[in-house]
Amino acid sequence: MDTFFAPERFEADGFVLRGYRPGDGEALADAVTSSYEHLAPWMSWASKDQSVEESEGLSRSFRADYLRNTDFVLGIWTPDESRLLGGTGYHLRGKPMDHKVAEIGMWIRADAAGAGLGTGVLRTLLEWGFDEWPWHRLSWLCDSDNHASRRTAEKAGMRHEGTLRGEKAEVGDGHRDTLVFGLVRNDPR
Repeated sequence: MDTFFAPERFEADGFVLRGYRPGDGEALADAVTSSYEHLAPWMSWASKDQSVEESEGLSRSFRADYLRNTDFVLGIWTPDESRLLGGTGYHLRGKPMDHKVAEIGMWIRADAAGAGLGTGVLRTLLEWGFDEWPWHRLSWLCDSDNHASRRTAEKAGMRHEGTLRGEKAEVGDGHRDTLVFGLVRNDPR
């Protein structure tokens, strides 16, 4: 694969997707800490006291990974980019970029959840990913108990490909099932 320069930004109706930048730490800390109770059941990384300094370090790390083509973490911003609404991205999960496969991950801050933002973002990521990125396959994994995440994948037109039984042990008690959704470039959208 020739050198790939990841697109920096996508403007959609009602939100902007862009890579994190130095200086985004304050917005990231606010979004995560204000949404801790909403995120904690599903996101093992959620912290109720994530500091601005820690978040700034994450923002800079995300930026470095983006530029190195090792992970593509994106913020979901208001159209004027004054407020972080959540996070998403194309994650390689240890695979090389030339495999052209990525997993889409997403979280939406608590006060922006439940209004269709996640579905809109996922639809945008699928369109953008197959049109301007080199992806051949995009997948979405979610906890079988996370009904909102499952509905997001279904509404965006992703196909339920299977269930990994007893696979998830990151959050909560015991092992839970993981649902696998996916699309490949030539699938109808």
